[in-house]
Amino acid sequence: MTPLTNRQDAFGHEIWDYLHGEEVGEVIERDDGYIDTSDGPKAYVAPYADWPAFERQAVRMARGRVLDVGCGGGRVALHLQEKGHEVVGIDNSPLAVRACRKRGVDDVRLMSVTQIGPRMGVFDTVIMFGNNFGLFGSFKRARLLLGKMAGMTSHKARIIAQTLDPYDTRQPEHLAYQRRNRRRDRMGGQVRIRVRHRSYVTPWFDYLLVSRDEMREIVEGTSWRVARTFDSPGPVYIALLEKEEQR
Repeated sequence: MTPLTNRQDAFGHEIWDYLHGEEVGEVIERDDGYIDTSDGPKAYVAPYADWPAFERQAVRMARGRVLDVGCGGGRVALHLQEKGHEVVGIDNSPLAVRACRKRGVDDVRLMSVTQIGPRMGVFDTVIMFGNNFGLFGSFKRARLLLGKMAGMTSHKARIIAQTLDPYDTRQPEHLAYQRRNRRRDRMGGQVRIRVRHRSYVTPWFDYLLVSRDEMREIVEGTSWRVARTFDSPGPVYIALLEKEEQR
């Protein structure tokens, strides 16, 4: 994903509008016509005290210099700054980046996860909250970017990555979509979506949701391993990845 134009920046506009007192929901459209809504903007700027317990537990695993991938409204970056971490936030939404700066994130950059590299310096933690393991998009690209992250992180680095087990559902539309994906040689939870807000619409993009077994399969041979998980009461969970050399 490349940085969005203003007309494409539905995600940024919903955050910006919410921060300016408007009641805003999030509308996500899947390529089979399925529409989902959430109170996303509220969650993207929530203070630490309002986070679910599994997120509060997982974020304590952060150490050293942190890369916040898909920083959104800046909630994670701001919390970790308060804890004394040096944090670099990245997002491909221009208005989300602007919102982060306005809220006090010290270092936030307009860029996609595909644009990360050694020029950014060495990190000790990569954090991907908000189900942002999904930004990897596909099995192949996930492995490629995990390899890239291995090369720009310290030997004791961690990735704290949130995702959702797509198979923890009985909803017919989701089960049918997973079968369709498999027929097309895609992962079951590789969803193609776009975000809508008023007249703003993002381009279509792939977003990868994975089970715990799929997570382990993806990271195998990338220099990372799943050290543990932090579970929510539902299908969402957070995986703590550590370097293989830390065994």
